[in-house]
Amino acid sequence: MLEQATPAVVNIAARGTVAVRADPFFSDPFFQRFFHIPQQRRQREIRSVGSGVIIDAARGLVVTNHHVIASTKEIAVTLRDGRTLDAKLVGSDPATDLAVLQIPPDRLAELHFADSDALRVGDFVVAIGNPFGLGQTVTSGIVSALGRGGLGLGNYEDFIQTDAAINSGNSGGALVNLRGELIGINSQIVSRGGGGSIGIGFAIPTNMVRDIVAQLVEHGAVHRGLLGVASQDLTVELAEAFGLSSQRGGAVVVEIQAGSSAEHAGLRPGDVVVRVNGRPIRRAQELTNALGVLAVGDAVSLQILRDGIERKIVAKIGERAPPRVADAPTLAERLSGAQFVNFKRQQAQTKDGDGVLVLAVELGSAAWRYGLRKGDVVVAVNRKPVRRLAELEHAVSISGRALMLKIQRGRGSVFILIQ
Repeated sequence: MLEQATPAVVNIAARGTVAVRADPFFSDPFFQRFFHIPQQRRQREIRSVGSGVIIDAARGLVVTNHHVIASTKEIAVTLRDGRTLDAKLVGSDPATDLAVLQIPPDRLAELHFADSDALRVGDFVVAIGNPFGLGQTVTSGIVSALGRGGLGLGNYEDFIQTDAAINSGNSGGALVNLRGELIGINSQIVSRGGGGSIGIGFAIPTNMVRDIVAQLVEHGAVHRGLLGVASQDLTVELAEAFGLSSQRGGAVVVEIQAGSSAEHAGLRPGDVVVRVNGRPIRRAQELTNALGVLAVGDAVSLQILRDGIERKIVAKIGERAPPRVADAPTLAERLSGAQFVNFKRQQAQTKDGDGVLVLAVELGSAAWRYGLRKGDVVVAVNRKPVRRLAELEHAVSISGRALMLKIQRGRGSVFILIQ
């Protein structure tokens, strides 16, 4: 099996540059001349080593992780037979941490997708990748858990957890079953300080990979639409309140966006979504994942429970308004890569009350380098409280050169200085 599978797994070496945050004190021309300090570098070279999987030999398509190639301009792919080929980026999606590359389609092997929904805990799996840049390495284990989410590793989380050793450099490599079929793209690990494997690794399931890759190949990006629902897990207590059995699981609709596709289709708060396009929905995260791979204009079939009666609702995915970032050029420049939304007090019990939620931060972006992270809540700018996005926009527009953000992060607060 490995003799057939390993030729389709490649090593990836990427190189690029990122902007370096300059110290305004040492950047002052007078200070540099007086103390004979050389001019500071404005950019820093970065190198990345990872893995990838050839999924289409005829077209030379390779899937890997977004974080392996983020902020890089030169990408080289080394095949199992020793050949090194230049690769071009077809498209990437930070929200799912997936990217597609293309190499010359010359004597390539490929891996075929398996149905990741058919996986069961205890199934034997093999991880193939390039840990620590050593070259192709194979490790084995079992599926430890399925549908892992809530890890803070991305916007759309539905990970396969495995105890097959996955280390730094395995990112983007293959997780295969004992038939040599691709069931996941290795993505993340939980590790102690040293960064080595402790038997908790995560892979993106192929059913999600397939949908994302199709859009990346066709459009170069993922054009996500919007149904317009907010949901939560169907707990035992909620199931009893609705007179339902919690054993089947589901996602309870808690809010419908006004004017959205969900409202036009007739969804209501209190509906329990149990299937999307025939696939079972057991948790709210699964509903988010199922809708997150659909494009604008796609029809979606929802099976719901309403008053204990199963119904079918067909909706069309609508346009997603781009997340509002402040109109002020200073905000777009200094906080580029971050997405902000208003946050209500009942959504996050911050000590400072309401604030502005950092919905997402692109790896390697300006906002990321300054220290903003997904889930942060901005509660003050330059020591003045901020409760709404409009207030953040105004505070940034009048801030001048220095911008000090007070951030509520978890149970504590931190300050971030942006200049």
